[in-house]
Amino acid sequence: MILTSPSLSRRSFIRGTGISLALPYLDSMWPHSYNATADDGAPPKRFVTICASLGIYGPSFFPKEIGANYISTPYLDLLKDHRKQMTIFSGLSHPEQSGLNGHSSEMTWLTSKQHPGLNGFCNTISIDQLAAEKFGMQTRYPTLVMGTNHVSQSYNRNGVMIPAETSPAQIFAKLFITGSPTEVKDQLRNLKVNRSILDTVSRDATRMNTRLGQADRSKLDEYFTSIREMEQKLVKSEEWVQKPKPIVTAKAPTDISAQADTIGRMQLLFDLVPLALQTDSTRLITILISGRSDVPPLPSVNIDHHNLSHHGKEPEKLRQLHLIETAELTACNSLLTALKQKKEGQHSLLDNTMVLIGSNLGNANSHDWKNLPILLAGGDFKHGQHIACDAANNLPLSNLFVQLLQHMNIEVNAFGSSTGNSVPGFT
Repeated sequence: MILTSPSLSRRSFIRGTGISLALPYLDSMWPHSYNATADDGAPPKRFVTICASLGIYGPSFFPKEIGANYISTPYLDLLKDHRKQMTIFSGLSHPEQSGLNGHSSEMTWLTSKQHPGLNGFCNTISIDQLAAEKFGMQTRYPTLVMGTNHVSQSYNRNGVMIPAETSPAQIFAKLFITGSPTEVKDQLRNLKVNRSILDTVSRDATRMNTRLGQADRSKLDEYFTSIREMEQKLVKSEEWVQKPKPIVTAKAPTDISAQADTIGRMQLLFDLVPLALQTDSTRLITILISGRSDVPPLPSVNIDHHNLSHHGKEPEKLRQLHLIETAELTACNSLLTALKQKKEGQHSLLDNTMVLIGSNLGNANSHDWKNLPILLAGGDFKHGQHIACDAANNLPLSNLFVQLLQHMNIEVNAFGSSTGNSVPGFT
């Protein structure tokens, strides 16, 4: 439960005769995210992406039937409680993903930039960071980038990767533990120093502008725009530093030291998602489940995950791969359940959160980046169906990205490699 309010919290005490008594749970202590609204007065829209970088075995994931009456598959059975709140997509991919190696497409799952890792490659902005540019400063953290490794799929406008946060304990502290007065003062001082540097740079650039030609002035104008945007972010950051963080009754997680325990570590990250969203600490979260070349601590598994992803259709490898991916999708199911159980007025947190689950590999066995396993849950779409696009000539996954951005009230008509602004049949 969350115990936070702009005006009242359980940190308020009734004091008398030397006794401090914590207040009971009052109506005004409901999460401020219940009162948080977008500019149009509706509940805020959120977006979560989850990528399993070693793939999801297609025959256990994709239904054979198209539409609402599809027969479930072994993996979709794990998510059966959410069938009416999710859509399965087949025939989607990013074009021209052959890159430096068979796993290079991991870099571009959220950007769609072609030929990842080859000479001259520079990534482009990811969908979450584009959304963050539009409304990210409405929350304490514009985005939350998490993963089981420090690698992420979030890239800024300059094509620079934003490292993933991997420690659930540290992320929890960042979200919910307020620093001491001294620490807050230090943060404010550092922010003011950064603003001072920007002021100096801006003055120098202004003086330089009078001595430049038209082409260089255009470049400098772009630079000024970047400075103004950064100044606005710093101002917002100063405001957030001085505001109390949400108070939650959830216990701080204990990090799992065993790097091979990917399932346990991803579950701890998933546990933070409903807390971060419902307290409106952020509205944009990306999670990368990185593949590993060691054996996960799961019963009846004795071959490393990467080796199993290159199964060659060997029955024993497929059996063990099924155990790992079952554990991953079971964790995804728990996350969707937690989001559905948390209410925001007449709706659930899942209704207001788009959760994209999938992989950058369609067939990890051959490093094939076509026909990606894609599942979208929540977000108040017309769900409950399998939408099959052309299996031979895939529709760009970026077409779906444009549709999701528009659903977040971001006015775009294109993103990355998109050829349209929607997936036919999905509304």
